[in-house]
Amino acid sequence: MCTPEPTCPENATICSGTSCLVPRDPFNDILNVVMSTTLTILLALVMFSMGCTVEARKLWVHIRRPWGIFIGFLCQFGIMPFTAFALSLIFNVLPVQAIVIIVMGCCPGGSSSNVFCYWLDGDMDLSISMTACSSILALGMMPLCLFIYTSAWTSGDAIQIPYDSIGITLVSLLVPVALGIYTKHRWPNAAKKILKVGSVVGILLIVIIAVIGGVLYQSSWTISPSLWIIGTIYPFIGFGLGFLLARFVGQPWYRCRTIALETGMQNAQLASTITQLSFTPAELEVMFAFPLIYSIFQLVVAVVAVGIHYLIKQCRQKKSADEDGEGTVEDQNKQNHALENGGFHCDENGNSEDKDKGTKL
Repeated sequence: MCTPEPTCPENATICSGTSCLVPRDPFNDILNVVMSTTLTILLALVMFSMGCTVEARKLWVHIRRPWGIFIGFLCQFGIMPFTAFALSLIFNVLPVQAIVIIVMGCCPGGSSSNVFCYWLDGDMDLSISMTACSSILALGMMPLCLFIYTSAWTSGDAIQIPYDSIGITLVSLLVPVALGIYTKHRWPNAAKKILKVGSVVGILLIVIIAVIGGVLYQSSWTISPSLWIIGTIYPFIGFGLGFLLARFVGQPWYRCRTIALETGMQNAQLASTITQLSFTPAELEVMFAFPLIYSIFQLVVAVVAVGIHYLIKQCRQKKSADEDGEGTVEDQNKQNHALENGGFHCDENGNSEDKDKGTKL
């Protein structure tokens, strides 16, 4: 019985016996282009809607008195790079893996923090100003931090900083936010509706990044367990240290939540771009998944924080409702004033007000 001779695929370019050279499947390339285009549009819409929460006057106050921005700067370019360096030493990872961990720690804050700041009733003016300032400062601070912390594993010029990507990220942040601020100033009622739509689109954006990113880079998930462990605990450390430092210097609760988000939520897309530009395909196989792992767990931490925050709000509201009608009116006013000072009851911009004194806390 004769066996049929093997035939080459129709799209083969070179055939030699049973060996055929088939062009690379363009599916991932097409998906990557579609994802980049879709995410750019969604990100612009999200940042436009986030800008609709910002008042130019209050934003200017943060810029003139940048105490919160300065604390965020210490967290972003002080705590995070050093933590990455310490974790790399503690877990004794490979040199290229240590470098990608430090690259992740040196990146500026990501725009996802602005979305979660809204859900956490944080200070949106501070959040957006911190994201913008960290992106600007990253042009100088990223090379400096990488030079300091990666010198133990590689030479300083081995890592390429994509300044064009940082610039594009900065423009895609500032232009929609500026349009959102103008919209809030001219059409405040329309700004409220845009904000509701943008907050939903922000959650959709996060889900799309997680799903499509996993499909595009599914071959990179088989990596060292130490990278999984670091990628899991690193966001928790960033959120926790940012919150504690802000609270230590006396920041109110809503600003502590904002600074914690800006510290723990890094620009994972920028970290992925840096690693792609700086390392060979063989090195990328053992390191490229780390920014994806970090981005997944930073979202997990943020979602957990939102859940805890809303549970606390519900408990406080229920307690207030149970105590309604009990005691004198004066006692009730004292309780309400105490809740306002706790930082969980604030206006749409996250600012608590002392009604007796007429001044903001």
